[in-house]
Amino acid sequence: MKEVSKDPLGQAIYQRIGQDLASGKLRPNQKVTIRGLAEALGTSSTPVRDAVQRLLQDNALEQRSVRDVRVPVLTVAQYLEIADIRLELEGLAAARAAEMASPKDIARLRRLVVRNEETIAAARWPQAAELNQQFHFALVEIAEMPVLLAILTRLWLQMGPLIADYYSSPQQNLVQHHHEIIAACERRDPESARAAMRADITEAKEGIINCIASLNEN
Repeated sequence: MKEVSKDPLGQAIYQRIGQDLASGKLRPNQKVTIRGLAEALGTSSTPVRDAVQRLLQDNALEQRSVRDVRVPVLTVAQYLEIADIRLELEGLAAARAAEMASPKDIARLRRLVVRNEETIAAARWPQAAELNQQFHFALVEIAEMPVLLAILTRLWLQMGPLIADYYSSPQQNLVQHHHEIIAACERRDPESARAAMRADITEAKEGIINCIASLNEN
């Protein structure tokens, strides 16, 4: 982790750890410690402890004992509920982005997909998972829906580690539907963008459920 600025420190730490969860840098069942996070972020333990408490309240971390805080492994039921919510909300974001995207926005999306393909080809899975997250959030930003972005950020605190685990297992063309979304943006075709996003989320379900089963076996 990179060091964070110390103004305002508590919020910066919360956002940094949250980004590491959303992007999959922290993985399911990974143990985190106040001391380890403080050292990685170049700060004292007190603001890190406060950030961890907030993330526990967000269900982005779970406390198994006094000294054992981990990234949770979602149950299948929890995952499916979040996936159903994402179908609606991220489908909406993709549709709105297709209506609003400028040539500059489309170029941004295309750069993210190209970089994602490069990291997948090189098996750099942490970077690939992070670029995937950036693509999904970029659509919400292009759609100019800050309230939706805040909601999805909370959901991705829980989903990011699991999606990263899915990304690191053998898959077929992880960015196919991202290309379809970009093409829909170029055509100003919101319904095709919505359908492509829904397909992107739906087609990952079986693989992610398998990841949950594998994590529970360990």
